[in-house]
Amino acid sequence: MKNHLYFLATAFLLLFVTQNLKAEEPNLKVLRKQMVIAIDNSKTTDSLFKSLTAIKQPTGIVNGFIGALQALKAKHAWNPYFKVKYLKNSEKTLKKAVADDPHNMEIRFMRFSIEHNVPGFMGFNKDLAADSEDIIIQLDKKNYGTADKELTIAIIKFLINSKRCTAAQNAVLNKHLVELT
Repeated sequence: MKNHLYFLATAFLLLFVTQNLKAEEPNLKVLRKQMVIAIDNSKTTDSLFKSLTAIKQPTGIVNGFIGALQALKAKHAWNPYFKVKYLKNSEKTLKKAVADDPHNMEIRFMRFSIEHNVPGFMGFNKDLAADSEDIIIQLDKKNYGTADKELTIAIIKFLINSKRCTAAQNAVLNKHLVELT
C-alpha cells in the first residue's frame, strides 16, 4: 500500500512538474493534494520545494506554498538549528506572499495554520489575529481568491476549531459555513 501511495505521489509530482515547465503557474488542485502528502513525507516536501523554487517569477500564492513548505521542512528536520532556520525562512517568505497578494484568503490561511501549530514560545505567532480578521473580511466580501468551495469550507472549520477567534468572529464564520454547505 505504501508503494502504491508513493507511486501516486510521484505521478502527481511529475504531472505538477510537467505542467510547471509549460506554464509558470502550477495547478493549485494538484498542489494542494501534494501538500497534504508533504505534511508527513519529507521527500514530497523536498520535491515540491525544489519544483516551486525553480519558478522564475513566483506569484503570491506560489510564495505562500513555498513558505508553507519551508515550515514543513522545519517539521521534518531533526536538528533544532535547522528547525528554527526553516521557520524563519518560512516567516519571511509568507510575509512576502501576503505583501504580494494581501487579501488572498488561501495565503492568509497557510500563515495562520503554521503560526497556530508552532509552539507559542518560539515567537512565530505574530499574525494570527490579523490573518483571521482578513480571512473573515474576505469571506464577508465573498472574495475567495484562489480558494475553491471545498478549501473555503475547510478554512472556516479550521478557524473555528483553532479556538483563536472571538465569539463574534465564530458567529460570522458559522454563518458563512451554513451559506456554503
